[in-house]
Amino acid sequence: MFRLLPFLFALTLSGANRPNVLFIAVDDLNDWVNCMGGRKGVLTPNIDRLAARGVLFTNAHCSAPSCNPSRVAVMTGVAPWSSGIYNNGQDWRQSPRLKNAVTLPEHFRSGGYETYGGGKIFHALSWISDGYGKQQNESKIWDSYWPQADNPMPEPLWPKASNAKRGDNGYLYSKPIAVGKDLKGRPPHFFDWAPDDQPEFETADYKVVDWAAKQLLRPRKRPFFHAVGIFRPHIPWYAPQKYFDLYPENKVFLPKVLDGDLDDVPKRGHSGIRKSWHKWLMENDEWQGAVRGYLASISFADAQVGRLLDALDASQYAKNTIIVLWSDHGMHIGEKQQWEKFTLFEESTRIPLVIVAPGVTKAGSVCNRPVSLIDLYPTLNELCGLKLRDDLNGLSLVSLLRNSKAKWERPAITTWGRNNHSARGLRYRYILHPDGSEQLYDHQVDPDEFHNIADQPGTDAIKDRLAQWLPTQSAPPVSNKN
Repeated sequence: MFRLLPFLFALTLSGANRPNVLFIAVDDLNDWVNCMGGRKGVLTPNIDRLAARGVLFTNAHCSAPSCNPSRVAVMTGVAPWSSGIYNNGQDWRQSPRLKNAVTLPEHFRSGGYETYGGGKIFHALSWISDGYGKQQNESKIWDSYWPQADNPMPEPLWPKASNAKRGDNGYLYSKPIAVGKDLKGRPPHFFDWAPDDQPEFETADYKVVDWAAKQLLRPRKRPFFHAVGIFRPHIPWYAPQKYFDLYPENKVFLPKVLDGDLDDVPKRGHSGIRKSWHKWLMENDEWQGAVRGYLASISFADAQVGRLLDALDASQYAKNTIIVLWSDHGMHIGEKQQWEKFTLFEESTRIPLVIVAPGVTKAGSVCNRPVSLIDLYPTLNELCGLKLRDDLNGLSLVSLLRNSKAKWERPAITTWGRNNHSARGLRYRYILHPDGSEQLYDHQVDPDEFHNIADQPGTDAIKDRLAQWLPTQSAPPVSNKN
């Protein structure tokens, strides 16, 4: 079989049997999934079974620890430091680098593919009180989008949750009254968790997967690029009661923390850490409840992934479809006194990444090489035999898909603001801030990044080796438009 792989791969590139692509994005999913050895007791059987089919990347990282810049990097193949898209409030088409960028679905369309999507693939410019917000998506880059490119999540966007704790109206994404103002130590209203009291089949994510599954039953004359965006486990953590029941309240774990953990972190490394949120959760004994809400939302999202895989397996496209599952960034659940993402620590940058490529990947492969989401565009480009591009910042992962232990020198670069980067290698994470302050963590002995060793003797060579991969110039930030 091994000798056949190069032949099958060449056959695919020749166009004789061009593969389809099922492109699955899961929002805010960190490294807690079971197959990544995240946290004991997290139930993700469907992501686990997908990982068993192809290559699981255990050292994969986002380009930016925030929805908009991360997704823009994935969909354009251009890194934040090159585009100037660093945060959620920026319109990516306003970037001089991206004004005429050819997005991933556009590139596939020009290569003869039918491209369609549904759910959250691009990010919104802002949340608003009566809608999902102005979309970064564009209908012109797709053959079709469901429900609409500028309205990617179906109703109900605001399901009523039972016993909602913090929202004064109990609705999904109720706009915080005090946005940009003093929250008096309390998290905003959309930071909530509670069982969703509507039937599962009426939830937005279920409907997105229903639509996606039906697309897989349709006969098509052209190969397809099929993007599916699953919104959970993004906050607020509302999921059907049965997913909360998977995690009995008295058995929910808390993430490992260390008193004084931030004492050796430079000032810039504290930027954006929501210590007031964590203080409120601790004082009100809500940390365990919040973890339970996140776990329930993970398992709910995993169930939707399972429904999508079942539909593909039952379709005529099962044996000729590349599957890519990724999350836009990680998620802190109290580690480093942080909630959500927005840092350059491991919990913000590390994400699940699984690629199944028929005729190329070997089932059950695990790759620990440091890779980035910026690599998805060139990888799919090569796998599907599309026209080569010289304007992408990533590297094709095909060599690692063939051999998960292949040589790989480049670390994964994550950017959080201009000139603020981390480089994650096989063993070390190095962070360089704009003011020259540094962080260095040895994952062989300190996987939780409790001890910053950047100032320890003998570490200069390690820092220099990782720093050589960091960008020497960073684009100025594009003006926020919201």
